[in-house]
Amino acid sequence: MHHHRQGSGSPIVLIHGIGSRWQVWKPVLDALAERHEVIAPDLPGFGGTRWDGVPGSVPHLADRVEAFLDSAAITHPVLGGSSLGGGVALELARRGRARSVVAFSPVGFAGPAGAVWSRAVVGSARTGGAAVKPLLPRLLATRAGRVALCGVFFGHPGALPPAECLADAHALLAAPGFPAARRHLGRWRLPTPVPDVPITIAWGTRDLVLPYVQAARARTLLPGARHVRLPGCGHLPFADDPQTCIRLLLEARPAGAAGS
Repeated sequence: MHHHRQGSGSPIVLIHGIGSRWQVWKPVLDALAERHEVIAPDLPGFGGTRWDGVPGSVPHLADRVEAFLDSAAITHPVLGGSSLGGGVALELARRGRARSVVAFSPVGFAGPAGAVWSRAVVGSARTGGAAVKPLLPRLLATRAGRVALCGVFFGHPGALPPAECLADAHALLAAPGFPAARRHLGRWRLPTPVPDVPITIAWGTRDLVLPYVQAARARTLLPGARHVRLPGCGHLPFADDPQTCIRLLLEARPAGAAGS
């Protein structure tokens, strides 16, 4: 798996969501790497990792990430996950592969209507981006264009760097793993037993992909987890409130725990 790696120390592995790539974590990478080795892979069919026919479901993607961890001799890292990647992180924790988990707006807590909604939203984002692809450089160079095109994923899209928005849009449009992952989006549920590791669930109040109402379902199903409200943040809170996201990831490791 193509991946980004920086820093040294005990490992933090960051797993992106559908249509994304490792660069979504850029706003938090440098601060995390001051204390830890940070590894951010591209899931199959996204970013720089080729699509090898993996169906795009949480269990199959967890298989791939688990194989990647084995190849890198990483046994029990802190796992950070975003959206689909949050579900993958929770599944890996269930398998005993995580020291702790911080999941940002993870899949697994939507009802049937919420699952249909999320598939429609991400599908429309890709279809809409494709329809205006020749105009993307001009549109995303303006604050109004970033608000219109990126507002579905971010709480403060106007503040995003135009070059990053354009690269992210092109990555979404080019991702061969997107259709398979979208078909499975919203179908996975965290199996019991609940992983016996420290879990933090963080949810943006302006999330339009997996709306904040799903955070209440997460509290019910994971009463022992730490649940954090991210005011004003969208589905991808790392650019909206990087300091809080950094803090949550740094606090995830149990006190006194050794790295692996």
